[in-house]
Amino acid sequence: SLSCSRVPRAEGRLALTYFLTDSGNIMAEATLANIGANKVWYGSAAAAEVHDWDWLSARLPSSGVTLKKLTSDYTILVIAGPKARTLLAKTSPRTNCSAQAFPWLHVKEMFVGTAPVTAMCVSFSGESAFELHVKNEHAVNCFDTLWEAGADLGITPFGLYATESMRLEKGFRHWKGDLITEFDPYESNLARFVKMDKSIFLGKSALEAKSNSPPRRKFVTLTIDCDHASAHAGESLLVGETVVGTVTSAGYGYRVEANLAMAFVMPEHAEIGTQMEVSMLGQRFGATVTEPCLYDPQHARARA
Repeated sequence: SLSCSRVPRAEGRLALTYFLTDSGNIMAEATLANIGANKVWYGSAAAAEVHDWDWLSARLPSSGVTLKKLTSDYTILVIAGPKARTLLAKTSPRTNCSAQAFPWLHVKEMFVGTAPVTAMCVSFSGESAFELHVKNEHAVNCFDTLWEAGADLGITPFGLYATESMRLEKGFRHWKGDLITEFDPYESNLARFVKMDKSIFLGKSALEAKSNSPPRRKFVTLTIDCDHASAHAGESLLVGETVVGTVTSAGYGYRVEANLAMAFVMPEHAEIGTQMEVSMLGQRFGATVTEPCLYDPQHARARA
């Protein structure tokens, strides 16, 4: 009843879920994984740890549910790209890592070499990928196993700037950047995660009350006609001399070769193809509303 999204009931499933304020706006985002034995793995943005812990603790039932903080006990290693599944299978011979046995949005308890891991077929990078949640004492062993096994697959490290570029290309959001409490999930273009057929969830009555009112803003992805710098969060979007929106995050999409930005804009300027200008570096540059998922690294085939 806390989440407006569908919570995974089946063991081995995971889902991206959203939590709302009493007024129906975005409160938090989390990946919930049903790992069996009446346990749910809750993962959210690193910056949201204290925020989410306090929020959940304040709503904890008087009995039957306990919370355990694992942030300081675990490391997350991510393997991503078209050979990620091949690498996982190579290092986990006792586990069936095929797309049929371990599909997208599923979780498995398994071993990478001799390191026990909680493996999730999901990633913020938008690639065919796996998050490997491993206890700190096994992290070096797990990394070394993956690195040695991946040598003939062309394994290479990638950092946060690469992840930032990839997630912008896929339209994935940053908490407290693109996901903020000022707007509801419909204004945030997250309607597919709201399950109004649930009998109850926090913020539902507020969302129902808003159903007959037009949205105040709409969340969009833009391409910017500028190749020497990216926009910054907080920069204005204009039509003529009228400010029609605000950038929430931005960066260069190296695979689509486009300067990208995410923003909240007035609803009448949210249609695909709408043109406006962004004010940056003391100048104005053209910006066009575009599809939020610009790059698909054969994703459908990777999931199949």
